[in-house]
Amino acid sequence: MTIAKKVQTFLESASWIRKMFEQGALLKARHGAENVFDFSLGNPNLEPPAHFKEVLVDMAKAPGRGHHSYMPNIGYPAVRQAVAEFVSGEQGLAITADEIIMTCGAAGALNVILRAILDPGDEVITPVPYFVEYAFYADNHGGVLKTVSTSSDFSLDIHAIQAAITSKTKAILINSPNNPSGQIYSKESLLQLGSLLLEEGRRLNRTLYLISDEPYRKITFDGEQVPGLFSCYPESIIATSYSKDLSIPGERIGFLAVNPRATYKKDLLSGMALANRILGYVNAPALMQRVIQSLQGVCVDPAIYERKRNLLCDGLYECGYEIVKPKGAFYLFPKSPVPDDVAFVKALQEELILTVPGSGFGAPGYFRIAFCVDDDTITQALPGFERVLKRF
Repeated sequence: MTIAKKVQTFLESASWIRKMFEQGALLKARHGAENVFDFSLGNPNLEPPAHFKEVLVDMAKAPGRGHHSYMPNIGYPAVRQAVAEFVSGEQGLAITADEIIMTCGAAGALNVILRAILDPGDEVITPVPYFVEYAFYADNHGGVLKTVSTSSDFSLDIHAIQAAITSKTKAILINSPNNPSGQIYSKESLLQLGSLLLEEGRRLNRTLYLISDEPYRKITFDGEQVPGLFSCYPESIIATSYSKDLSIPGERIGFLAVNPRATYKKDLLSGMALANRILGYVNAPALMQRVIQSLQGVCVDPAIYERKRNLLCDGLYECGYEIVKPKGAFYLFPKSPVPDDVAFVKALQEELILTVPGSGFGAPGYFRIAFCVDDDTITQALPGFERVLKRF
């Protein structure tokens, strides 16, 4: 064997999302892309806001030298200051530039955080359903992902989290709005979680970190808002990106923010700055840092995704699907009519509909539909969804 055994194992259990994406490519080649209804990948279909493109052109044309040189591993000071001012408003707590590290997207931020805090064998607890790469991220740095159940509407089950905490627990990793359920964890539940982690941390004489992965923070529906995490628990860290709110996932730009009240804030920030470098990121992309400096708070129109959500939910309700209506992000996570979600997803493929089985998100019996697609894709796929449901 020419590659590591662990990597070979990972390949065999690789992301269901990518598997469906690859299957979709085969179906599109065979039937024509216009005849395949691809809901497999969370790739924003909205163009970036016009202001983003204007700033991008201005920054590319800006006179001066050194615009594409190395900068501090944690990012340009002026960029971090702009981010800190905006995050302060979101969190209702004064954040400084020193508590911000610019990263290569939210994935880069999560890897930097986990590299800095995990010792071999440490456990990271995450609620189900969860983003499929979390287990790989934890393993990257010697950690072990440990999953816990959620309530029937995918909200946090505090008792399940408490039961999962052991002397090996180092962090709780949440994702709100959640991929794949679209659930937003309430302020009340976050306060309860914060109280639990303070109590358990004292009992274990161990700092328990609460990490929130928030790339969908600005994409919310029905007037919902994502609560500020920092007021709920002092030992908290946010990882996020501009991939979804600016529709620029390929540009790999994001940041992490450390709660200013964190007990070991200085050590955390020093460790993460080092991790950003030694993991090979070195620094977040220079041009994108300069672009987003003046785009704090700018976002694609969430109402467009809300309309798509309503179109899909209304259609699937009429077909008879069991759904928890998402409060944010651009995913729907219906219940499969049969326990074997993989078999159901394969049946949908026969109708040229590409979705992802819930098993890939740790939640067998469900399947994910990414509705960041054209409206026509949704409306034209609905008869196929209905036919497959009737078969089962």
